[in-house]
Amino acid sequence: MKTIGTKLPVDIVDFIQDNKNIFWNLSPDELVHHSLKRGMGRLSNNNVLAIDTGKFTGRAPKDRFIVNDSITEKTIDWGTINQPINDTHYQFLKKEIIQHLKEKKIFGRQAYACAEKKHKLNILLLSEHPWSNLFGYNMFLRPTEKELTDFENNWTIICAPSFSLENPKEHGVRQDNFSIINFTEKVIIIGGTGYTGEIKKGIFSVLNYILPKYKNILPMHCSANIGKNNDTALFFGLSGTGKTTLSADPNRQLIGDDEHGWSENLIFNFEGGCYAKCINLSAQTEPDIFAAIKKGALLENVNFNTNNEVDFSDCSKTENTRVSYPIFHIDNIAKPSVGPAPKNIFFLTADAFGVLPPISKLTKNQAMYHFISGYTSKVAGTEDGIIEPEATFSSCFGSPFMPLHPTIYAKMLGEKIEKNNVNVWLINTGWSGGGYGIGHRIKLKYTRAMISAVMNNKLEGCDYKEHEVFKLNMVTICPDVPSVILNPINAWSNTLLYHQSAKKLAKLFQNNFQKKASDTHDYYAIKKEDLRKIILGGPSL
Repeated sequence: MKTIGTKLPVDIVDFIQDNKNIFWNLSPDELVHHSLKRGMGRLSNNNVLAIDTGKFTGRAPKDRFIVNDSITEKTIDWGTINQPINDTHYQFLKKEIIQHLKEKKIFGRQAYACAEKKHKLNILLLSEHPWSNLFGYNMFLRPTEKELTDFENNWTIICAPSFSLENPKEHGVRQDNFSIINFTEKVIIIGGTGYTGEIKKGIFSVLNYILPKYKNILPMHCSANIGKNNDTALFFGLSGTGKTTLSADPNRQLIGDDEHGWSENLIFNFEGGCYAKCINLSAQTEPDIFAAIKKGALLENVNFNTNNEVDFSDCSKTENTRVSYPIFHIDNIAKPSVGPAPKNIFFLTADAFGVLPPISKLTKNQAMYHFISGYTSKVAGTEDGIIEPEATFSSCFGSPFMPLHPTIYAKMLGEKIEKNNVNVWLINTGWSGGGYGIGHRIKLKYTRAMISAVMNNKLEGCDYKEHEVFKLNMVTICPDVPSVILNPINAWSNTLLYHQSAKKLAKLFQNNFQKKASDTHDYYAIKKEDLRKIILGGPSL
């Protein structure tokens, strides 16, 4: 390592200087070698390292904390998502983790986030396991040798999966796994869990705080691509809505699949790679992701068949099987990972009630309403206890990673939509002709045809019909899409049942939004008169 910079806490500097067993900036091949040598994984038939993350195979939202101090006390949207922990507890846990790692071989990596260089965030990753460091190589942006010569760290991540803690509740945490963000020290400590997503989401949460607060940049949990005419499109959507699938377009270049910033006039990727779910993955369903799983990628919690091939249908360890890979494993990518302000934004929802139209155009206030709502639905069989469709709301389509109040992000989005004259579309990738169990899932080819029509300006000047409950401007004619499904009530055999379902879903929307609208905290960002306009962008009973 050329330099450790000057912005690190003293105890971390001492740890780095005292530890002679830190391997700096190893190549993927070297990290794979160390992982195999330690018995921490196996190679697939195509030379991809596969590891198990241990007890935790997903995020632990109840074990994520932010240090409550002079910087965060009056700015963080505290609650069940952003849980406070005091500095005394944090300092103790950091000290214990450093002590735990003191005599171990450690893998250090210098990387950065944000593809727009003037906004880049330099990152120092200190990981106990070599495969955690490989994840860092895949997911963060990779400095050149020249950039490393004067690399000054902005944020530090310490990752110690084997760390355990006696009496965790005495030290402010629920159990002996935790992820804690300290905005004053600019440090993230991760203890007791090997799930690599905690590394990625930790930095994502940091950027979601500092970019809007200090740089007037809107951070977004979305995918982005760009067409031959230099037209950028953004895709927002929760798990299962088709965000990754629909943004992977052979006719457009991928900017990034998950996390982006929107500066004055530029969209830029936060990351240098992709972290994709791979349950039931196939070359037919996700050709780009499937092809990207090659030497240098990292598979998590998968199982194998007798031919040493990954069995992507096997979910015996977890449904959340994952793969990380550098973005250059995908052929059709934008270089660098930036694009101009978007021409179109797509909000994706898998509506299992069968109520929302397959495509509708949103006004600015409707866009802000649906952004704050972040709606999709779970269906029977996805989780224990779900026997009928269940509405799910996640503000900004990523509430677990948003430290600020959702209205702050929504206000910024509204301003950028208006300034750049952006078209915003609500796309239902869920059910038509009835809810889950009665109707059918909207065919992917129809959804692709709708998005293609938008991208190719084939819906300009088309007629719209207002949805009587949700007030959405529904497209009435779209090339290669049956007209009968465009107005959802026409696809139902029983219009009375449709109205009942629409009113039920509308009430769920209203109840959810009321929780956000009733907040009177100082950090509430939208004026009451503007809030009333946004509420009018929602459903009406």
